[in-house]
Amino acid sequence: MIQITLPDGSQRQFTDPVSVGEVATTIAPSLGKAALAGKVVVGSEQARLVDTSFVITQDAQLSIVTAKDPEGLDLIRHSTAHLLAYAVKSLFPDAQVTIGPVIDNGFYYDFSYKRAFTPEDLQKIEKKMQELAKKDEVVTREEWLRDDAVAFFKEQGEHYKAEIIASIPSNEPISLYREGDFIDLCRGPHVPSTGKLKVFKLMKVAGAYWRGNSNNEMLQRIYGTAWATKEEQAQYLNMLEEAEKRDHRKLGKELDLFHFQDEGPGLVFWHPKGWRIWQQVEQYMRNVYIDNGYQEVKAPQILDLSLWKKTGHWDNYKENMFTTESENRVYGLKPMNCPGHVQIYNSGLHSYRELPIRYGEFGQCHRNEPSGSLHGMMRVRGFTQDDGHIFCTEDQLQDECTNFTALLQKVYRDFGFTDVLYKVATRPEKRIGDDAIWDKAEEALMESLRRSGCEFEISPGEGAFYGPKIEYTLKDAIGRHWQCGTVQVDFSMPVRLGAEYVDASDQRRAPVMVHRAILGSLERFIGMLIENYAGALPPWLAPEQVVVCPISEVFSDYANKVVGILSKEGFRASADLRNEKITRKIRENSMQKVPYILVVGEKEQENGAVAVRGRGNLDLGVLSVDDFVARLRTDVALRQDVKA
Repeated sequence: MIQITLPDGSQRQFTDPVSVGEVATTIAPSLGKAALAGKVVVGSEQARLVDTSFVITQDAQLSIVTAKDPEGLDLIRHSTAHLLAYAVKSLFPDAQVTIGPVIDNGFYYDFSYKRAFTPEDLQKIEKKMQELAKKDEVVTREEWLRDDAVAFFKEQGEHYKAEIIASIPSNEPISLYREGDFIDLCRGPHVPSTGKLKVFKLMKVAGAYWRGNSNNEMLQRIYGTAWATKEEQAQYLNMLEEAEKRDHRKLGKELDLFHFQDEGPGLVFWHPKGWRIWQQVEQYMRNVYIDNGYQEVKAPQILDLSLWKKTGHWDNYKENMFTTESENRVYGLKPMNCPGHVQIYNSGLHSYRELPIRYGEFGQCHRNEPSGSLHGMMRVRGFTQDDGHIFCTEDQLQDECTNFTALLQKVYRDFGFTDVLYKVATRPEKRIGDDAIWDKAEEALMESLRRSGCEFEISPGEGAFYGPKIEYTLKDAIGRHWQCGTVQVDFSMPVRLGAEYVDASDQRRAPVMVHRAILGSLERFIGMLIENYAGALPPWLAPEQVVVCPISEVFSDYANKVVGILSKEGFRASADLRNEKITRKIRENSMQKVPYILVVGEKEQENGAVAVRGRGNLDLGVLSVDDFVARLRTDVALRQDVKA
């Protein structure tokens, strides 16, 4: 007798071995139809995802996976990637298939083919995928002998597949999946039949080197998206459309904020208006430092390579570092600020009574990111971190981590982000420091989030080489996620660099070093802000808060007078004195997303007033200049957007 335990604790017994699909059908015929896979636990083994055809031969725990489950959606996307490969091989038999993983919101598959796929090809491939899905062909798993599998793929001209098999550990079975005439190498699992794949769309073609190595063949990567329902896909495609409108690179050009050029790859050329945004963000963070006990410091851009070797950066991070030479010495251009801050700390002897010592810096860093990964301000080679380091005792560590989360949440609220996700990234394989130290550091971070009432996920192995970290991820106005802030606990670097303090017993001890950033890269954060607000930044951040537009040249002096009053109050204002119709002035300044446009003519001049138009075509009526100043002052003080 085989006993199957279901998630609700109920049990079902079967006299003979039974498949996952059969169990689902016994629970409810509708569940049998909806089943995509099963999650099986046998004895003390870890849960594993299996096909619905998987036969259970002994007592087990089982949960049925459908399209409503996260695993089900991943399964749909994985199987759709294989459906794509099936369609490509049907239309282009001499194309070679390589790998096709699931990614965020979809999948891709890499192909080797004699010519570039065109947009017309993509349409044909997608149509073919729809045809194959409608055939509802059964997807079956087969285990092959390694040599037979290699011979089969070589015979098919699929040399990449043969190479992949060679890289599979010898103790793992070689599994192939068959759907119709198409056979593909895959660990699985897969949906039971192609008919389960109903909602998908091919998005684009891009280049990708085999195994990510530029010495290898350039393959063609076809990207696609797949969903459980048409509604979800429509929502996603609408989000993409909205994201395209909000693209910071496009808005940066339209609003004259910044630009990029080939002579400075991954580097930002800030224009006056863009730099004003930068200054607002930096000044805000500088006040955060002051209000929370941070001392602002500035460390050098380049440091002798010996220091980077001492910290462990050279062994663990050298591929990302720029170097330069002078007078027979090699220097590393700093990729991060922490070693410099330790040197500042080490410049004097500190007592336990001084701790915690908190340093903050707007530190210019450079990292040698691959050119293919550069993306506007979201991925750059030169950036500025709102970087801070806290030197504290072990007893102070918990409070420092907990207080940092509270501070970070307030800052994000001020910038308009209220939805924050929390992840604890634990020890990577390549690291410094012993396990006992990592145990303490990881527990301190997790406990700080528990004390803050934050639910969090664990990201195993994704910590920095010198310590675990909390990653703070923001959700923007259209539902995208952006990883920004971080806090990292480091017991190792202070020891390596000789950082000490004198404790209450007059003994020298190494402090704990807490690495923390709230915004992360200022460049990236400003890019996020631009996209979150679609370029329409709230008045406190807007590069230009007010434009005064005279109805005719006669009222230019009054317009300049109003600008003068606003400027003396510390506001960013200008006058549009062009000899153009007032309607054109309003339209063009509206397109620049200026929060307030003030129209002035004869009546306004006589009464010391302005006709106020708020962004979004809001008619806010005629106000005295003093009343408008009060309104704008409130907007800035409360960091609120323009409203009726």
